[in-house]
Formats: sequence, C-alpha cells, structure tokens
Amino acid sequence: MNDRATARTVAPAPAAAAARPSVIQLVFREKGALYAAYMPLLADGGLFVPTAREYRLGEDIYLLLSLPDDPQRYPVAGKVAWLTPNNASGGRTQGVGVRFPADEKTRALKLKIEEMLGTTLVSSKPTQTL
Repeated sequence: MNDRATARTVAPAPAAAAARPSVIQLVFREKGALYAAYMPLLADGGLFVPTAREYRLGEDIYLLLSLPDDPQRYPVAGKVAWLTPNNASGGRTQGVGVRFPADEKTRALKLKIEEMLGTTLVSSKPTQTL
C-alpha cells in the first residue's frame, strides 16, 4: 500500500487483548489506493490492511474505514481471511486480508465501494488477490 492510504492499529488493554478484537483505523485518501486494497474475490468483499502485527486466520478484526471524499467512517467487524508475512516473496507488503461479514449493512458498504471504483474493477491492473 502507498502513502495514499493509512492504517493505524489501536491496541486493546493487555488484560483484554485475548478477548477483544483489535481495532484498525483504515483511511483511503484516493480511489487508486482503495482499488489496490480491495479484494473482489471474497464473496462478501474485503480489504487488505497493511500491518506488522501478527494475526491468525479467522481472527476477529474491527475496521474503522474511511473512503475517499466521504466524511463518514464505516465500522466493519471482519475476520482475517489471509496473511502476508514479513519478507513475503515478490516484495509484497506485510499485512492481512480482512473478509467483510455477510450482513446487510456491510453489503451496502461493499456496493458503495464497488460503485466508487466503477469501471476500474474490470481493469487489467491487479487488486489484492489471494
């Protein structure tokens, strides 16, 4: 991911770390950064989140998502769908793929993202893929 999108982890208190999911504020300033992070291959949608923190597949993760040119913040209670470790082949950025939940509110967010990305979704330029 580039400097057009930022992610910041808000860590839970040490005693509650195992019980509560981590919270990540994910801010997309440009559509290109959103396109690069979007994961259309996941049925309910998802996003790549750059992070040095180690996660496990299936772990709960809570995103506070900001989209380009949209003042609203969208809460997403997702799950880790894939991991890109440190020093991954091909120079890929370390982070996790977060799968959106299958609920109506998040389906509306997925549609909003896809509408915002428009025709770029059929571009030959790759997004994050599994």
